[in-house]
Amino acid sequence: MDSKHITKKYSNGEVTIVWQPSVCIHSTICWKGADALSKVFNPMEKPWIKPEAATTEQIIEQVKKCPSGALSFYINNEAEDNKTIIAESIVEPLQNGPLLVYGNLVVKDIKGNETHKNKVTAFCRCGASSNKPYCDGSHTKIEFKG
Repeated sequence: MDSKHITKKYSNGEVTIVWQPSVCIHSTICWKGADALSKVFNPMEKPWIKPEAATTEQIIEQVKKCPSGALSFYINNEAEDNKTIIAESIVEPLQNGPLLVYGNLVVKDIKGNETHKNKVTAFCRCGASSNKPYCDGSHTKIEFKG
């Protein structure tokens, strides 16, 4: 099997967590920080996903926070073919800096050329970048406020 297309599934009997490692941007939202669900998601252990460690509702809430869509879920009594995979991105404007977009995206230029981006992409908000639409740090030089 091609390692770029591996899909792993973990179930607590009610819900199945689907993990696609090649899509993961390692945001750590699932296992790190105050809103994490580290009793289910712990990359320091094998298996790293233990769905029996939380309620179905907690798992669904946490999986929905995954910015890349590497984690998704389906309810076991629903047909897997009919599952809805929620893949969200997070957009964060930095104070006096760029607009950060976490996740997998396609950026299309004015000529229609597409560039595939993943992990974190920084877009210019100040208008001074010489690498538009991407940030090149010019906001610092021009003392951009916003």
